[in-house]
This record gives sequence, structure tokens and C-alpha cells, in this order.
Amino acid sequence: MIDVQAIGPDDWKAWRELRLAALTEAPYAFGSQLADWVDAPEERWRERLSVPSAYQVIATVDGTPAGMAGGFTDDEAQTAELVSMWVAPLGRGKGVGNTLMTAIENWARGTGATTLELSVVPGNDPAHNLYLRHGYVDTDEPGDLMADGIHRELVMRKPL
Repeated sequence: MIDVQAIGPDDWKAWRELRLAALTEAPYAFGSQLADWVDAPEERWRERLSVPSAYQVIATVDGTPAGMAGGFTDDEAQTAELVSMWVAPLGRGKGVGNTLMTAIENWARGTGATTLELSVVPGNDPAHNLYLRHGYVDTDEPGDLMADGIHRELVMRKPL
């Protein structure tokens, strides 16, 4: 059974465990690097989970942490952004990604956002295909510069 739980600053240890696992297992998929977070003090983890107008969730499969995702809204709350999406290997192919996507989309609608966008690393086909299945489309907008200093993330968008 897949369960999704909204988390906050008091859940920093659980989020830290998943975030470090994600940065270790799929370093190519994130703008942040493991070195940016591995020795971060508790305060930094709590601050990340205390951002106003943000929503963070952890998914579990039969009680075992299996994924995470977050959402942020812009100043006008018209556009929300899906961030930090990751599914642990034990959760892949079990619907964890779909469950996380649905949780963030429902949250975004609840904020009044009319658009949800995200960035994905070129070549991360499993994630890109998941987003396409959920109705996101590629845009021509340049995404953030990746750690290699050459390539940029792909920006995808979905009307809500």
C-alpha cells in the first residue's frame, strides 16, 4: 500500500534520509549536489521544510520510505512548481511516482494555481515519460544551468 504524508520541519530526519539517498542514487537528476547537503546542519534541513507557501510530501510503500516530492508557488500563486521529485528503487514500477504527482497536483489546485511546471534533466527518460503521462508538455524555455555548466534542464508545464 502506498501512503503519502505531508511533512514539515519536525520531519527533517525522514526527509534528510530520502534527499541524501536521492542525491546519491541519481546525482544527475538534481540541481543540488550531495556535497551541498551531506553535512548540512539540522537548521538548514528544517529551514528547507519551513518555506512559506511550500508543500513537501513523503511516500511510503508498506511503511518503508519510497519517494518524495515538493511544491512551491510563485508570488502571485498562479504558477506552482514541482521540485525534488524522486522515487526510490524499491518504489519504482509500483505507482509511487503517480501517487506523488497526484498529491502535488492536488495541492497546487488547492492553492489556486492555474499552472504547474517542473524541470527535468535531459536524458532522464523515466521521469520525462512520467511527466508526459501526467499531461505535462515540453516548453522552449531554457531551464536552469546544470552542474556541468553547459547543459540546461528541460522545462515542462501543465495547465491545472
